[in-house]
Amino acid sequence: MPIRKVRIFDGFERFWHWTQMLLIFTLLFTGLRIHGVHDWLNFDQAVNIHTLAALGLMLLWVFAIFWHLTTGAWRHYLPTLNGLWPVARYYAWDIFKGKPHPYRKHFWRKHNPLQALTYAALKLFLFPAIWVSGLTYLFYNYWQQGVSSPWLYWVANIHVFSAYAILSFVIIHVYMLTTGGSFSHHLMPMISGYDEVELTEAEEAYLEQDEPGRIKPS
Repeated sequence: MPIRKVRIFDGFERFWHWTQMLLIFTLLFTGLRIHGVHDWLNFDQAVNIHTLAALGLMLLWVFAIFWHLTTGAWRHYLPTLNGLWPVARYYAWDIFKGKPHPYRKHFWRKHNPLQALTYAALKLFLFPAIWVSGLTYLFYNYWQQGVSSPWLYWVANIHVFSAYAILSFVIIHVYMLTTGGSFSHHLMPMISGYDEVELTEAEEAYLEQDEPGRIKPS
């Protein structure tokens, strides 16, 4: 099948990705200050910036969810066991032996099975956990009357655990950009929107006729 340069990341998706990255880094930085890991901000500044960034991120997630549902982009995140083992084996073993990646992006499936499983878990479990625990923590004064203190302890720990889990994801995500090719090669699609995609004859004909702006001329 031919490999063509196709715009697989639309403008909103790139905006959402980079804005989310900025807000998550802001939340991690201020969250670490709140817990006393560094003192580059005073405590009140850190709390205020953390709260504003959190509200901004939740608003962005609302728009992103709406965009995914209305455009059908959510289908790229559907987990599948088909091809999962070869991809997992590649990252665990084959990558260190210089073997090629077993998965190539397709027009209707831009995430490999391991990516889809990871992103689905992130969006369905980790993000909601930090969202709900953060809001519960933020509005503690409105619900704490008559509630035993261990509840706040558990809310805070769920929030902190979720934050460190997201930090781990960010570190692994950046590390993955250094594997299987140059850093810029992996980064550019999320800047320009275009990536090399393996197309079937039907997909190539559809793009050239119905969405010519999405595919670069050969």
